[in-house]
Amino acid sequence: MVRTLLSLQSGYDRTCDGISRRELLRIGGLTALGLNLPDVLAQEAAHAGNSKREVNCILLWLLGGPSHIDMYDLKPLAPAEIRGELNPISTRVSGLELGELMPDMAACADKFSVIRSMHSYSPTHGLGDFHLMSGNRKTNEHNPPGFGAMVTHQQERRERDTPPFVQIGKLASPRYGDPGFGGFLGHTFDPFVVESEPHTSSFKVEAFSSPESVSIDRLAGRQSLLSAVDRFQEETERQLPFAQTHNAFREQAFSMITSQRAKAAFDIAQEREQLRDAYGRNRVGQGLLLARRLIEAGVRFVTVKGYVRYGWDHHPEVFPRLRTEVPPYQQGYAALLNDLHNRGMLDNTLVITAGEFGRTPRLNNDPRAPGRDHWNRCFSLTLGGGGIKTGVVVGASDKHAAEIADRPVSVPDFAATVYHALGLNPNATLRTLDDRPTQALPEGEVIRELV
Repeated sequence: MVRTLLSLQSGYDRTCDGISRRELLRIGGLTALGLNLPDVLAQEAAHAGNSKREVNCILLWLLGGPSHIDMYDLKPLAPAEIRGELNPISTRVSGLELGELMPDMAACADKFSVIRSMHSYSPTHGLGDFHLMSGNRKTNEHNPPGFGAMVTHQQERRERDTPPFVQIGKLASPRYGDPGFGGFLGHTFDPFVVESEPHTSSFKVEAFSSPESVSIDRLAGRQSLLSAVDRFQEETERQLPFAQTHNAFREQAFSMITSQRAKAAFDIAQEREQLRDAYGRNRVGQGLLLARRLIEAGVRFVTVKGYVRYGWDHHPEVFPRLRTEVPPYQQGYAALLNDLHNRGMLDNTLVITAGEFGRTPRLNNDPRAPGRDHWNRCFSLTLGGGGIKTGVVVGASDKHAAEIADRPVSVPDFAATVYHALGLNPNATLRTLDDRPTQALPEGEVIRELV
């Protein structure tokens, strides 16, 4: 059981100085939630926030870098080697056109806005992911915490029986690790990662329900064993940076493990068949539907893996791959916006779709079929809900979607806007694991056209 539970969470196989609690939990046959959630709860108490309106967030991460010129910023008058095979279509918003593969998004374009003048410092996978998911650059010395980690770090202290930060699907970079995680704040602020596929009939999150062979009494016994393990570890870990005290927070974490509410939140089978069809019976659509269920149940931030087969790194075969990836993306995204609107949740749920950069305007000569390479000098992303103004197009590219022609928007500017929508403090002083002070978001200006 423990191996299964641990496989649902990312990052718990890493070692620290000495013997980690995670290894002892594995040895002792304890759920990983026994460690991670008490830490989160303790930190929530230590960082009580203000009483402002609580805004949650769903981030659909388009891993690999979606082609802005074929989706959000088409150039039908450009030469064939630039404009490609796809044509623009009109939307509900006057003056806004999208790619022909996005009819559902076109029909609800009044519920989101597009930034067409994004630019980033790096065209490298991993570095770009960390940058877009935090607003800060990753270096060998600086591993920035993502937006979800910052929501957890700064949110109000409250009783909860669901985790504050969830990621649906693995998004790790082979070279740079997990973007959008706790970073220098520590693993306490990592998301609860669900690797099981929500669109499959076998989808189940074991960590929030005890198997039939394990009674609540046995779980309680394991909780007692955890207390004994921690008492032993306190003596050996007292000087280590990841050492935490749990106390009362362990009790609340134990209630999460056995919580029927948490179990129900992850039970996507409770949704109406018609609504599941509307989202799309695939990884993206069902991941977004699960994200909505989690937000409804009290989760603050959900990251969703945003592709069904190829990802968005379309160096070869860009058009066949777009015809595979774009339809489920745009169907699920439109269904989510409409569903949140119908439930009265859109105003307090920020929805972002983004990748780490865009694609080269000029098609390459890949022998398998033409594709597009990495392009960070001008690209697009979308935001909707959460109090963001919708139906707005920010910025413009040149005639080939290669360079920014109007209103440049940097990644820190985008991040400052996310901070603003979520009620985060960009000026907060954070402490790294080695106790160095650093500002949460030292750069960036809020995009005034959107607030």
